[in-house]
Amino acid sequence: MDWINAILQGVLLGGLYALFAAGLSLIFGVMRLVNIAHGDFIVLAAFLGLTITTSLGLSPLLALAVVVPIMAGIGYVLQRGILNQTLGDDILPPLLVTFGLSVIIQNGLLEIYSADPQKMSAGALETASLAIPGGLNVGVLPLLMFVVAVAVIAGLQWIFYRSALGRAFRAVSDKQDIAQLMGLNKAHVFGLAMALSLAVVGLAGVFLGIRTSFDPSIGPGRLIFGFEAVIIGGLGNLWGTLIGGIILGVSQNIGAQINPGWQLLAGHIAFLIVLAVRPRGLFPRID
Repeated sequence: MDWINAILQGVLLGGLYALFAAGLSLIFGVMRLVNIAHGDFIVLAAFLGLTITTSLGLSPLLALAVVVPIMAGIGYVLQRGILNQTLGDDILPPLLVTFGLSVIIQNGLLEIYSADPQKMSAGALETASLAIPGGLNVGVLPLLMFVVAVAVIAGLQWIFYRSALGRAFRAVSDKQDIAQLMGLNKAHVFGLAMALSLAVVGLAGVFLGIRTSFDPSIGPGRLIFGFEAVIIGGLGNLWGTLIGGIILGVSQNIGAQINPGWQLLAGHIAFLIVLAVRPRGLFPRID
């Protein structure tokens, strides 16, 4: 029964990893941009949530109504003001710029909030659980995070393949010059893609802040989890990102069940096995 419980908890943890990874997968699918600062934006969103909950007295879930639009606005301005100037045939400039953003965000948060670990309190929600058949219990918060992750992936999938905005994303992704001749503003479309990506980051950051303690230095670790989920699932494939997050979460929990010190190592080993067998991931992008 312990093993079944470990797998179940790993599946739910995979929902949080999918939220880490969904924004990465989206912007890679639209503009082939690898955002090195993605993990630091997750931490920035967590600190924004902390500031809002402490200053306004809101619960973290209500704070999402403020954090998500702010992060989306930051994403649009960042893309239009800086990142669009770096996109081109050479992948090095956007990598260097996002690396610089990562350093700036980490040091900015360190100056404002110090290096002390912080955590958001969600009250009884953090310890609430549901009994399920087999004598197992499922935490309400991990279940909520998983349901939100599935809803976010389904929403992004619908936007990408069923909406006018999604058609614009796919048009500028496939043939930028022709899309501009047809009247699409590439810079605006890319800005909307980054706004959508950082809106999802806002969700991921607040849930991270509720689930565990955080400090300005943990961004690169969240970026690695996001990258691994994206690559396991397949670059640019949104549902594959969810599967990748689940595989990563289950691997870590099985590793921790064998030996608590093997938790992170087991996730990295699962990632390397998938990368060796399927270099493009389990579910390569659907064009």
